Amino acid sequence: MMVERENLVEQIKIAIQSQQYEQANHLLQYLNAADIALVLQQFKPSTQVQLLHLLGNKADVFSFYSPAERVKLAEQLNIADLVEIIEQMHSDDSADLVKALSPIVQKQLYTRLSLNKRLQIRSLVAYQEESAGAIMSLDVATLPAEITIQQAIEQLRQDTSNPDTLYQIYIVNEHKQLQGVISLREMILANPEDIIADVMHKEVIYAHVDDDQESVAKKLSYYDFIALPIVNDQMQLLGIVTYDDALDVVSEEATEDFLKAGAVNANSKLSLKTAPIFQLYQKRVFWLVFLVFGSLLSGFGIAHFEDIIATNLVLVFFLPLLVGSGGNAGSQSATLMVRALATGDVHFKDWFYLIGRESLVALCLGATMAIAVSALGYYRGDEMVALVLALSMMAIVMLGCLIGMSLPFILNRMGLDPASASAPLVTSICDASGVLVYLFIASQLLL
Repeated sequence: MMVERENLVEQIKIAIQSQQYEQANHLLQYLNAADIALVLQQFKPSTQVQLLHLLGNKADVFSFYSPAERVKLAEQLNIADLVEIIEQMHSDDSADLVKALSPIVQKQLYTRLSLNKRLQIRSLVAYQEESAGAIMSLDVATLPAEITIQQAIEQLRQDTSNPDTLYQIYIVNEHKQLQGVISLREMILANPEDIIADVMHKEVIYAHVDDDQESVAKKLSYYDFIALPIVNDQMQLLGIVTYDDALDVVSEEATEDFLKAGAVNANSKLSLKTAPIFQLYQKRVFWLVFLVFGSLLSGFGIAHFEDIIATNLVLVFFLPLLVGSGGNAGSQSATLMVRALATGDVHFKDWFYLIGRESLVALCLGATMAIAVSALGYYRGDEMVALVLALSMMAIVMLGCLIGMSLPFILNRMGLDPASASAPLVTSICDASGVLVYLFIASQLLL
């Protein structure tokens, strides 16, 4: 089956390259919309526009483009095709797309879109970025509580505006206030004469429209829901956040944390392949310059203890090894702690308990590494050098682990993103402190 699909894709490519667009369109009909989008994106925008214009399921294909690619292609489409696509898109996706387009294109769209679609877009773009309202969909099925199951099913069957998210039906009163929820499966299995109010779930898990989108995604994951209803202060049902929207949020947040861990200014929409060179420079230059000045602390430490270094040149040989070990240990601890904070596994009240646990782990790690490095120190120097290295290794690893564990906690307590305790930041702090610890112990034992 896979071989047949690959052959079909090759035939489509040949037809497109030969500008036989009708033939290519005929072949595309045998592919899934997601596969069609993947094939089209291998060609220049003008070719994609020509093929989309011929497709009967252009809106479905368009939905499988990434948000950035949607905007690029939308700017190439004629206004009639763009209107047709937006009218068929989910309300949240269409709002995101229109918001990203130029004011001129937006004005053209608003004069051609249906009144209902215009109202949907304007209501969604008004919500604050990264809130539940900004990612919710207005495509939601509702029913009154006083009708029977049979009447409800008939009403859903006759309603041509039923959304794709018909798996959960929300029960509202005449004021649009959320009263309960019932699944389509439960309706089918229930007695047709039962009243909705008697079989619906009245204890509804919901989120507020102003809640942070990450908290909404976590709630969806915790309860293992397909969708989560979104309400306002009056408990009026405004829309839903679906599992795929939550997945997008989680992906964006993970990308931001990953970038911060690499000391890159966070932007989940940053494309390494297509972003302008100057934009990539901007995202990286601040932290690198900041860490350069942070690294000067190591230089000051070396300058302060230059007498002991001049007397015992063998110390220089082990300096990168010890300092690097502290940075590595700190980075490990910071990574584990940022992850634990992000998943809610630990909280600020756990700090002192975790310090004790981390101290024991660091002691074991430091002792193990001290044995190895002291043997090397004895080989390159003498027993005193071996002792200095053993004590320094234990102290540096212990300090690195505690810094790596504590820094995310401190940033979290200050209301900052714990992911800012990035590996380069932790490493720079551990490097400077490691130099001071190593040379201080050497100065006390070797002079």
